[in-house]
Amino acid sequence: MLPPYALPCSRNGPGVDSPLGAEVRDHVAMTEVSSLTGRLLVATPALADPNFDRAVVLLLDHDEEGSLGVILNRPTPVGVADILAPWAELAGEPGVVFQGGPVSLDSALGVAVVPGGLPGDSGVPSMEDSGVPSMEGGAHTDRAGGDPAGARAMGTPDDPAAGDEPLGWRRVHGAIGLVDLEAPPELLAAVLGSLRIFAGYAGWGPGQLEDELVEGAWYVVESEPGDVSSPDPEQLWRAVLRRQRNELAMVATYPDDPSLN
Repeated sequence: MLPPYALPCSRNGPGVDSPLGAEVRDHVAMTEVSSLTGRLLVATPALADPNFDRAVVLLLDHDEEGSLGVILNRPTPVGVADILAPWAELAGEPGVVFQGGPVSLDSALGVAVVPGGLPGDSGVPSMEDSGVPSMEGGAHTDRAGGDPAGARAMGTPDDPAAGDEPLGWRRVHGAIGLVDLEAPPELLAAVLGSLRIFAGYAGWGPGQLEDELVEGAWYVVESEPGDVSSPDPEQLWRAVLRRQRNELAMVATYPDDPSLN
């Protein structure tokens, strides 16, 4: 099953100031933080933690018990074929493992996009069709050890019931979901539009991410399915900011080394 969602705090540090002043800080501070699952955290230029310099984090889980996400723009030199050979053919370019964050680097997470309509419409087996339990019924449980993680979201408009999902894939937000890397890859080969393999993840304890948002450490923006499989991940930070229709688009021009400006 998927690696457990243990959430030790991934970082601690002082607050940072937005380079664009109060307007952008207000954007972050006023963001609704009760349902950020599926959205992107984009590091501000002033965030000094090297683990998150120019990071774009996809939030996979966010509630009162903490938050978990993966950094989308940290490719490593390690090929997917070197550690998870059965999944290598489904991994998008570049076909390497990404460092999802500083926590549990010895664990792997698969994030994939299932484009188009519901998987069952194309003849792909779904959990409902098979009669077997969904992935939430296995070892993947929430941080408190109670109801399985993800069960709280079932039946919401953005997260249809698990019966509509293909075997081996659990919806996180829209077309983006988590892959059970112990499932046979052929279960998903016909429906996956893209797949990324991450080593490790980024985690925040209860209230920690909310504090960082108020401090102005992160911009919060909507994700797009293409963010998961960007062919040029090193440019993703600027690309995500550039598409914003507000003051944040200006941040995309911020120099890597402000002292050279």
